[in-house]
Formats: sequence, structure tokens, C-alpha cells
Amino acid sequence: MKKYYLMAPGPTPVPSNVLLAMAQPMLHHRTPEYEALFLEVRAGLKRLFQTSQDVIPFTSSGTGALEAAVCNTLSAGDTVLVLRAGKFGERWEEICRTYGVTVIPMDAPFGQTVPAPAFAEALMQHSESSTGVLHDVKGVAAITRATGAILIVDAVSSLGIADLRMDEWGVDVVVAGSQKGLMLPPGLSFCALSEKAWGHVKGSRLPKYYFDIATERKFVAKNECRFTPAVSIFVGLREVLKMIETEGLPNVFRRHERLARATRSGVEALGLELFAKSGPSPALTAVVAPRGLDSEAVLSTYSTSHNITIAGGQGEMKGHVFRLGHMGYVGDFDVITALAALEQVLHELGHPVDFGAAVRAAQKVLAER
Repeated sequence: MKKYYLMAPGPTPVPSNVLLAMAQPMLHHRTPEYEALFLEVRAGLKRLFQTSQDVIPFTSSGTGALEAAVCNTLSAGDTVLVLRAGKFGERWEEICRTYGVTVIPMDAPFGQTVPAPAFAEALMQHSESSTGVLHDVKGVAAITRATGAILIVDAVSSLGIADLRMDEWGVDVVVAGSQKGLMLPPGLSFCALSEKAWGHVKGSRLPKYYFDIATERKFVAKNECRFTPAVSIFVGLREVLKMIETEGLPNVFRRHERLARATRSGVEALGLELFAKSGPSPALTAVVAPRGLDSEAVLSTYSTSHNITIAGGQGEMKGHVFRLGHMGYVGDFDVITALAALEQVLHELGHPVDFGAAVRAAQKVLAER
């Protein structure tokens, strides 16, 4: 018997108490019971996003929130600066071009980021989960705050994982999804907008219907969703927000950083190279496959031999990088298991391994207090 482990950078494991909550009989979304649920979730999301603004939910993947951010704050012919440092930076560019927005790309080699002073206005992601890099949102926000530009941040793989102080830092739009740090199934996405961004919403001339944030905001004020929401995931979200608040956001951030340091230490103890050259993300660790070894073989062996799901490289990184997730409902021994399996996987693929090296290095980090 092989126990299944989900160690990919999204979707992530769902806590058992959240699964049980979502298994309750279905609520109708136009009832007092759902209104009470939404009111509670609405308050919890503000605390999670560290904002006084309402957080607008959509029943969609995180990419839906990315599209909503673009089509609600911009108009055709507007110019945006897009940080392209991974697959999801490229997705921002694709969405903007689809809507006729002029894109000025700011490129960084995959695995690296762009220093904050290089920005004059920005559209970016916080944690680039395709490369394992965490970008300096605070530094970029300090630059954009005094301009007419708005800063839109993709926090799909950083919300509830890395500190993102929306109001304090002056971030204008934060988008996120349910399936990573929020420990839920895929299906919900979120947009939070500053007053400055809401001003841009009023002037936006791009088409939108389902992702009409201004209309959705009116329903949120009544503790409703405009269209049929993913009711069961909202029920689970209430449980997740309780868990996060019980642990405390600063402790959540420290836990993720600790697990990330342990994973990185374990990987390097095996002589492997980390893909992120600067600002590694606490959400996941991207690893360069050993010379002569296809990273897809690493994924396959994890799965077939050990019943563990990790992730591979995307786009130009496919075949060269594999990714170990350590976000959301993940603890010390999940990381130890993933690293112990990595030793076995490399051995099975014919790569020399110092058995115990990764586990030993990780345990030293995890033993720190």
C-alpha cells in the first residue's frame, strides 16, 4: 500500500475538517443561511488580504481573476508594463494583448526578478510559481504609489503564504485563487481593489459581463454573489479562514518560510541546483534536474514508484526543472517525505545519491527554534 501525497504547487491538499464542511447538505445561495456565511467570509477575506476594501469573489480559476483585473481597470490602447519572468508573467501579457492593451514587456531571465527601481509602472505577479521566485511587490508599490499608474499583483501562489500588505504597501489590485495557500479545491478566485483602482474601473471601456467587478461589488455589499457561486467551496473557505486566524497570519508566513528553507537545504544537500537565483518563493522550490536527466522522468518516478504528485517545468523549462510544493496544508513531515522520496527517485534513475543527506539537512532546519 502506498499512501498518496500531493506535493505540487497547486492544487494543494485540503484539510479533513474542510472536506467534511464541504460535504454538508447543499445551501441555496439566495437564503439567509448563505447570507450569514457570506458575511463571515467577507470579513475574513479582508483580514487575509490585509485591506479595508471588499474582496470580490468569482467562481472561476485564478486566471479568471487575472482577466477581471485587466478588463475592469484598463481600456483598449492603454499601456501596461508586464514583468515577464516566468509562465504566469507571460499569461498577463497574453490577456492584455487579447483586450487590445499595449504591452511593454520587462523581462528577467527565468529564475530571477527585476529590481524594484527598474519599475515606473507595473503589472506583475507576486510569487511566480513556474520558477519559484518571489518578486519584490513592496518595493515596486513604493514606486507606483506616487504615479497615476496602478499596480496589479497576481497573488495566486502567495496569498496566505507570503506577507502581502495590500493597504499598507499601496498595492492597487490583488488577485488570488482558492487552490493554493487557501487549502481549497480549485473553483474560486478573488479580486481586491484600492480606491485608486476603483477610479480606473469607472473609466474602463473594455467589454465584460461575467467578470464585471463594479456590478459584482453591488451584490457583495448585500452579502450575495451575482451569479450562482461555488457554494460548497465557500463553506470550506469559512473553515479555512478560521484555521488561518487561529494560527495567526505572521505564524502562517513563518511556517511557509521555514518549510521552504528546509526543502531548499535538502535539495542542495543532494548536490542539486535551485532554479530560483534570487528571492526564492516560500510557496514552492524549483529544482534543476541533474545533467543528462529529463525532469519529466523525475515526475514520472515520483508518481509511479512512490504515489507522490509533484510538478514539472512549464514552457521552455519543461524537461529541465521539477517543482516541489510546500504551501497550504503542508507540514514538516510532508517535506521530509518528499525529500526522502527524491533520494529514492534519483537512485532509481541512476543518479548517485548520498542516502539521508536531504533528510538530514532538512531536519536540521526544522529543528531550529
